[in-house]
Parts: sequence; structure tokens; C-alpha cells
Amino acid sequence: MNAAADRKLFLGGRLKRLRRDLDLSQTAMAADLGVSPSYLNHIERNQRPVSAQLLLRLAETYDVDLRNLGQSGGPASEAELSEAFADPLFQGLAVPRHEIVQLAEDQPAAADAILRLYRAFSDRRVRDRAEAEVAGAASPADSPSEWVREYIQSRHNHVPELDALGEALHEALRAEASSPDESFEALARARLFARHGLTVRTLPAEVMVEWTRRFDPHRGRLLLSDTLGPSSRAFAVACQLALMEHGPELQALTEAANAPDGPTRNLLKTSLTNSLAAAILMPYAAFQRTAEETGYDLARLQARFGVGFEQAAHRLTTLSRPTARGVPFFLMRVDQAGNVSKRYASGAFPFSRFGGACPRWRLHSAFRTPGRIVTQIIETPDGGRWFTLARTVDRQGQDAFTEGQDLAIGLGCELKHAHRLIYARGLDLQKPEVTPIGPACRLCERHPCAERAAPPVGRALTVDDWSKSVSPYPFA
Repeated sequence: MNAAADRKLFLGGRLKRLRRDLDLSQTAMAADLGVSPSYLNHIERNQRPVSAQLLLRLAETYDVDLRNLGQSGGPASEAELSEAFADPLFQGLAVPRHEIVQLAEDQPAAADAILRLYRAFSDRRVRDRAEAEVAGAASPADSPSEWVREYIQSRHNHVPELDALGEALHEALRAEASSPDESFEALARARLFARHGLTVRTLPAEVMVEWTRRFDPHRGRLLLSDTLGPSSRAFAVACQLALMEHGPELQALTEAANAPDGPTRNLLKTSLTNSLAAAILMPYAAFQRTAEETGYDLARLQARFGVGFEQAAHRLTTLSRPTARGVPFFLMRVDQAGNVSKRYASGAFPFSRFGGACPRWRLHSAFRTPGRIVTQIIETPDGGRWFTLARTVDRQGQDAFTEGQDLAIGLGCELKHAHRLIYARGLDLQKPEVTPIGPACRLCERHPCAERAAPPVGRALTVDDWSKSVSPYPFA
């Protein structure tokens, strides 16, 4: 037997809409169709399927096109409602799928009204954030990640206490080395075992499941996934060493920040721990000196300190020690969809806090040349000029020098510092080729722009029947 022909049809919500459109009571419709009111009630509540015979009666009695009856009756789909109810705004409600389906099927007008309200709320939220960005104010609804970024940025991405601790621990590890060539990871493992009774084990990804690093305090083991490459593995060991050696100091710095809640405090402590781990692997004085001597050559920094491209690039944004400042870099990390997962700067930061960066910046086109550094000089609407470089990297779990395709790292500085960088050699920095860019599209007032994805806040569109702009959102 044909499975599709044998499938039961539950059309309760659509039948109820049809009855209401016809202004009929259940009793009147039941009489027209030759069924009992209780049977029709069961059908409308999806407790009985609609038979082929009843469908034919509906078509004959009310001149109904059965194809229309089989379509959803309202503009609010289950997928759209599910997306709306997944918003953190509804956290804790956990609206089950069957209720969403029932809402879309049985109350299409109400479902559409909910979606209209939600879209209006979302648009207002984006607008408020954009206006706050323009005014330089913080959003009242910052997520833990945004709060931590703002706190780190308020310190110019520099925590001198952690740099001092990291340098001291790096020197202590080197003093314990049996040979000058002994790797940092080997030294850190030996110290973890000798001083804290901890062993480090590498386990298959199938055993670690979602974790790349996990500490087992009961057995005194640090468990690492075998997906981690050498630099990621060394960083994981450094994080554990930082926690074991300087846990009280990390906790004190975390508490002093007065984070608004527990999740934010935990995320801040993780960020501070990562900063200390970086300071252990790349001690400030040695790293800043090597960066200056090599023209901020990231490949040389990677090789000298045994770190990955992203680790070295991130460390460059922290060189703000008053007696030994580095080039004031900013850093942004995006995925292929344009989602921003890192924004850090030791000085000025030319991009929007909310939303992604300008599509004219080559950070986004770096995915077309995996593993290669691409450079660009950009100009922001305020006239500021910046030298930037971008390269793709793999997500955590890959080797330091593996060509990456999952994420892109953008690194930049004001053009006046570019002469110190090896990547700017051979370029005419006095009369450079410049690409004008803007912040996120809702904040950008550059016009015309073929890459524009949204109209700017507070500007009226000038769409008409007589002309077509290169921009999809022309404005006055």
C-alpha cells in the first residue's frame, strides 16, 4: 500500500479556521457535513484524523479548494515562532514545540501578532544599541561576554600584575630546565607533577567528547584532547599551571572587578587565566623586544615562543607597559558568517562594538586565501587611517602552522605606526592606496556603497521609480 495515501491527516486548526471564516457554529457545520458535533469537535482538536470522505464533503458543501486547506493558514510559521521564542528574552519559559505548532495552526492571527511585536522589539533593540554606540554608552543589557570585553578594554587590554607573574614563572621554569632546548610544555608538565602532583594525559576526541581540556581534581589529572596541536596543548598546560600557581591572585583580580553576576565573574576569571597563560608562554619583555627586532613578524614570533598565529596576534594587543610599549594594535576575529567572537585593542578601536565590521575590509575576504596574510590600508569616516593585516586560522584543536579556514584574524594599527611593521615594507606610506570603510552598516553614513546590508539609523531612504542606486539602501 502507498505510504503517502495511507497517512492520516490531522487538519484541526485549518478546519476550525474555515468554520470561523464561514461564521458557522460546530453544530451547524456538523449538520452540513452529516457528522455529529462531538465528532467534528474531536477533529478540530486533532483527536481524530480527517477522512477522505469528509474532505470530499467539505469541497462539495463549501466549494473549498483542498490544496488551500492543506496549506498553512497564516504567515507565522512554526520555524519563525521557534526562532522568536529562542530569544534570551524568553529564557526560563521553555515553550514546547507542540504549543508552538498549536499556536501557528490554531491561532494564526495571534501568532502573526506575536511575530510582529517580536520584530518590532528586535528592531528597537538593534536601534538602541546603535544609538548607544554613537553616543559611546554601554548597553544596559550587556551579555557576560560583552561585559568582560568592556572591562578588559577599559584597562587597554593590559593587566600588569599578570605580566609580572607570568615573567617570574617563565624564568622559574627555565631555571628548572635540564637543557636549553627543553620545550615549555615539558617544563610545565614536570612542574605540575613535582609541585602539585598532577599528571597530564592526552585522550582521544571520542573520549573527551566536547572538551579540549578538562581537569580531574579527584585523580590529579589534566586531560587534553588529541585534537590539540602543539601550541594549543602548551597553552592548555599553561592555563592549568596558572591556576595552580596563582589561583588566589586570579581570584582577587576577579573579585576586584565587581562583575554583575556569577556567570560574568566566571568568564572574567577564565579571561584573566588565559592572559596569565599567555604571559607565561610569551613573557612581556622578551616578547616585546623580539617583536620590535623582527618588525612584528608573526611567523618569527610563533617560532620563537612556540605559539600559534592567533596567540601571537592577541599578545601583540597587550603590549602597553609604560616603559616598553609596543605598537598599539587592535584585533578582531570573525567566522565565515561574519560573527565577531573577539574584539581587543591596546589603543583606539575603529570598528563598531555591535554587529560585524565593514565588508570592504579584507578581513572578510581572507577566507578566499586560507593561511595567507593579506594587507590593506583603510580609512574610517572620521578620516583615521589604519594599516591592517588579516589571515585565516583553524579553530582550537589544530596545529599552530596549519592553514586555517574556519576563522579569520584581523590585526591593525594606526597608519603612523606602520613603518615599524615588516608587512608594510615596500609600500608608499606617504601616498598610500586607501580603501574607505565604515562601521557596522546601521552606523555607517558612507554613500553610495554597493556592499551596504542595512540602512543607517536615523536616515530616510530615497527609493523611487525613476532611478536605481548601486546601493540597495540609498538615502538622502
